[in-house]
Amino acid sequence: MTTEDQEIKDVKHWEGLSTLISEDDVAQLKVALEEIPEEELDRVLYHLSSEERAFIASILDPEDAADLLEVLNENLAAEIVADLDPEDAADVLENLDSDEAADLLAELSEEEAQDILGRMEPDEAKAARELGTYEEGTAGSLMINEYLSYPSSWSSLEIIEDFKKNAEEYEYYNVQYIYVIDENSDLVGILRLRELLFRKNSELVRNFMNSEPKSVRVGASLEELEDFFDVNFILAAPVISNEGKLLGVVRRADVEEELGDKISEEHLRTQGIVGGDELRSMPILKRSGRRISWLSVNIVLNMISASVIALYQDTLEAAITLAVFLPIISDMSGCSGNQAVAVSMRELSLGLVKPFETYWVWIREVSVGLINGVILGILVSLAAYLWQGDFYLGLVVGLSLCINTVIAVSIGGTVPLILKRFNVDPAIASGPLLTTITDMSGFLLVLSLADKLLIR
Repeated sequence: MTTEDQEIKDVKHWEGLSTLISEDDVAQLKVALEEIPEEELDRVLYHLSSEERAFIASILDPEDAADLLEVLNENLAAEIVADLDPEDAADVLENLDSDEAADLLAELSEEEAQDILGRMEPDEAKAARELGTYEEGTAGSLMINEYLSYPSSWSSLEIIEDFKKNAEEYEYYNVQYIYVIDENSDLVGILRLRELLFRKNSELVRNFMNSEPKSVRVGASLEELEDFFDVNFILAAPVISNEGKLLGVVRRADVEEELGDKISEEHLRTQGIVGGDELRSMPILKRSGRRISWLSVNIVLNMISASVIALYQDTLEAAITLAVFLPIISDMSGCSGNQAVAVSMRELSLGLVKPFETYWVWIREVSVGLINGVILGILVSLAAYLWQGDFYLGLVVGLSLCINTVIAVSIGGTVPLILKRFNVDPAIASGPLLTTITDMSGFLLVLSLADKLLIR
């Protein structure tokens, strides 16, 4: 399929969904959703408004809505849950694995989370609350409560009969392993499901279980979990308390996913994206706040660095005050552009945007760039005025920084997509291109504006 064909197909998907939503054609909307390949759902729904996404989730059965959230990016799924009626959200979360439900609740405000928890079944709400108490990135925060455990005094037949009795409930459980506990709920053994099937009905599980189960402590860090699964080639491990009680099960796949998320988040933090999980579907003011918190601090640090140059002002020409602000404007614009690069790289890696969506990305970057550009421009112009008492100097540097910030985020947001479209690695080429262009545009803006406003 050519790029143009893919573009037409994708636009048809989300525009078609929008039309069906506006027409309130629920039956046809469900059909249209089923026709979208699972791997494309993330990106298609990403381009809809929050109201449209919430409408889609609300018309689905709780089980189907839960299946939909499971294949979506966690941040996008959390946005959908937040926009749902609390009663509907509770029904949906009850159909998710306990760890996934807890993760989505953690993304909501305290008020929203408590409202939803209050409407969930007591056992489901208790499990989600307990998982939410564990430190992020530990075995406790990653484990699930959907597992099967039986007393060591039970026989093979008793366990199999329990399977049949609760078949509907156990359908979505992790039943590759069965965990054996004693009268104090301490983990004493483990066995595979197939081992149970080949035993006599009367044989007690204590007689054929693995009495030395490999387990992890509830407080085990992500690095410790990685080491554990590197050494032990199993799909899941029981999580125990410091006293040895069985608390849950952590899956290898969940650990690997968390490791990938951590790498992505650390990269975004190096670019000043607070929280490490920005998406362009988030509200503009929220996105602006995530970036400005770091940029505001950075402008203070740059002012301190620039003051070193000012110490030599007596030896420089009359334009020394202007020269002091050149590196500030260049660096601050570059930081804003790097933030946009980081988000585009993340969205490309997650498959949320494609190279042909450059205009869509640019529009959303300009919105954030204008807000942050105005704020940063005001800050630096005030600094210039307070230092030199020159209104026009403040106007020149403030306006220059504002405009260059918009230019920088435009370049930072779109260049990775453009490079990707021409099969150039955006991770390698985006930075140098951004730095060069923002430096040139920054100097040009400062000098041209100064020529008009300061030379009088």
